[in-house]
Amino acid sequence: MRRYVHDQLFIHSDSAQARRGLSWMNRLMVTTIFLAIMLTVLASEKTLFEPHRRLFIATEMAFGAIFGVEYLARVWAVVEDDPSAPAWKMRLRFMATPVALLDLVVVIASLLPFFFSDVAVLRLVRLLRLAALVKFSHFSIALRELMHALSDRRYELLVTLALGGCLLLLGATALYWTEHEVQPEAFGSIPRALWWAVITLTGVGYGDVTPITPLGKMFASLVAMCGIGLVAMPTGIMASAFSDAMQRRRALNDPTLGPLPGDETDLT
Repeated sequence: MRRYVHDQLFIHSDSAQARRGLSWMNRLMVTTIFLAIMLTVLASEKTLFEPHRRLFIATEMAFGAIFGVEYLARVWAVVEDDPSAPAWKMRLRFMATPVALLDLVVVIASLLPFFFSDVAVLRLVRLLRLAALVKFSHFSIALRELMHALSDRRYELLVTLALGGCLLLLGATALYWTEHEVQPEAFGSIPRALWWAVITLTGVGYGDVTPITPLGKMFASLVAMCGIGLVAMPTGIMASAFSDAMQRRRALNDPTLGPLPGDETDLT
């Protein structure tokens, strides 16, 4: 029974279950998560929540009970990952993982309305239940493949982040130097000018802060042009990572495709 529950709840990218798709238990949990999130969104509308307050709270607690049973089942069945290891150690290790801790938060947040009647507390609890979104990671092999690919690109992304920080600081400093006398409220200090640098480099361009001096406009043009490259760099890195992850996934499902060039992983 424990092995059956394990195969139903846990998905490993190299398992036969992963190739067949989600099990009936996981399909049920995906549906429950979707309904719980929709309920949380609808509960934020007072005209819907107040007239049906008891129904909303009862439904939230029902979802919490389902999530609680799933959490306990995962804790019980995770031993099957390595039957030779002590059961208590496997369970404690699983309970300490970030995803398992978030699962526990979702369960507690769903059951708290049973113990509290304060409206402010209930509002906070309903927001916390949006953590159920994280539970989708249990069922998305593609997402885990992408996270693994992004982890492989972490150094490139860190370099891009560092470059972005330098551009932000240089842009804010340049505009502070050219505009602080004519616009002290907007560019009176480098921290104030950082707001302009952020919205310019990201391409948002709210327009609430703009340079007015010729030199300031010249520096602003350079910062805006740099912003195009700054956005394109991590986009290209992430697109490449996603492409590699999907190719690995296809190679896993069809071993005749072979691994990616330079990938020594045995996908068979």
